[in-house]
Amino acid sequence: MLAGGLLAIFSCSREASEGGPAPVASPAPRMVRAPQVLNLADDFIAFYDETKGQQTEERVAAFKRDVASQFPAFYGVERYEGRVTQEELDADVVKAIENFEALRPAYVAKMNAFDAELGRNLDTFREAFPDFRLGVDVVLLHSLGEMDGGTREFDGKVTLIFGADVMAKVHDWTDEAPFFHHELFHVHHIKTFPECEEVWCALWTEGLAVYVASKLNPGAGPGPLLLEFPEPIIPATQAQLGAALTDLRARLSSTDGKDLGRLFSTSEDPSGLPVRRGYYLGFLIAEELGRTRDLPSLARLSHEEARPLIDAALDTLIARAAVEQ
Repeated sequence: MLAGGLLAIFSCSREASEGGPAPVASPAPRMVRAPQVLNLADDFIAFYDETKGQQTEERVAAFKRDVASQFPAFYGVERYEGRVTQEELDADVVKAIENFEALRPAYVAKMNAFDAELGRNLDTFREAFPDFRLGVDVVLLHSLGEMDGGTREFDGKVTLIFGADVMAKVHDWTDEAPFFHHELFHVHHIKTFPECEEVWCALWTEGLAVYVASKLNPGAGPGPLLLEFPEPIIPATQAQLGAALTDLRARLSSTDGKDLGRLFSTSEDPSGLPVRRGYYLGFLIAEELGRTRDLPSLARLSHEEARPLIDAALDTLIARAAVEQ
């Protein structure tokens, strides 16, 4: 169901100087579609209830017909470019069905609060970044365990996606503001800092998003700042901070997916360093640079401007850790 879909209409004005030639007709107004908020989370509930008692194969087919068909760019196997099979996606649907009854109360609560949370946190985010324009569609859905929130690009178009299922499973806090600010910052930041394949780009985008969320929400705990999944990241990283920073220095220019996975996902690292530590290490770098720069200034840094500052901040943190440890 669409929670928003207004059309913004821009038209040219017609001007003519007195005594001049007859005015020329202005071009037809150009219709510009405003960002939409699409709720597929309740479609999953409807599908789930309507197919109770059916065989598993029938329920999977119904999911594809009633839910996935509304957002094939996200649910289709094509976007994985061979890394995931249709059988694996079908297995994710089966798992989502099997786990939904226990998840349902929290899922419904996150879904019902979503519109108000998005609106409230858009307002507070704009206070910090007055030049922010959402400019992308927002979709709330059952992500089949993929994500609580984040941007995805389909056919060259960025979409901001929120997974009600992972929010329900992982977000055991009541104030979602830091989380929303984190994800909204990604939408804002990508306009001046496009993604690149090297580790340092992910370090900067994710670390700065955590830092922005912390500054906009003083007193927010590590959970809402996304630093406690799948385990508390801060104490585990602080216990090996010198090694973690030195290891990061060696990986900064890497484009190896394994390096990205060890720093920003739950992929186990043979080194024994904490998983997802890149979020906290990136936060420390952003915090260091934030000593002399405000949030809009940090957000405006280009690739060419950011990289030497990140290198210098990392060197400072490594030297400080060596003294303290």
